[in-house]
Amino acid sequence: MTSATNNNQALGDDSTQFLAFQKKVRGTNINEQTLLATDYLNHFNEIVMLLEMIPDMPELLDDAKEWRPKGYQEHLLDSTFAEKELAAEAYNHVPSEFREPFEKTVSQLNSLIETTIERIEHDMEGGNTDLMRENAVTLSQIIQRLMDVAGGIINGHAKTFDQSEIDDLIG
Repeated sequence: MTSATNNNQALGDDSTQFLAFQKKVRGTNINEQTLLATDYLNHFNEIVMLLEMIPDMPELLDDAKEWRPKGYQEHLLDSTFAEKELAAEAYNHVPSEFREPFEKTVSQLNSLIETTIERIEHDMEGGNTDLMRENAVTLSQIIQRLMDVAGGIINGHAKTFDQSEIDDLIG
């Protein structure tokens, strides 16, 4: 046996499947190192755009309230992403060093978006348009920072925000 064969056997079937998926995703918009695709972030881009427009178009709050979190695979399979089936299948083989921080960041994004919509709605109901505008802008920027973290993870950097860091940003 070659040393490569020994290494694959030592790492187990998961490693073999990971290596197979690395080859499958080569030349696609799916990161070979992480097996993740940035296309998933479009799900969050949509709501950020809505949130940013609410101060000038308050009627968009209803559209924002209809936004729902979608898991990685669900979003991709519902999308027009060319390699959506491959990306959804590859997700089952994402190494835990990337999957765990990615899922943590997505959870933080979903929570922050929900909080942002609630704050904006509360501000609007209270007639405080200045505070509503400030919250819409500031919280959208924080959501964007978390999206940047998710994008970094997708591209091979496993740094996340601690919940206390997010709490500090929200204030």
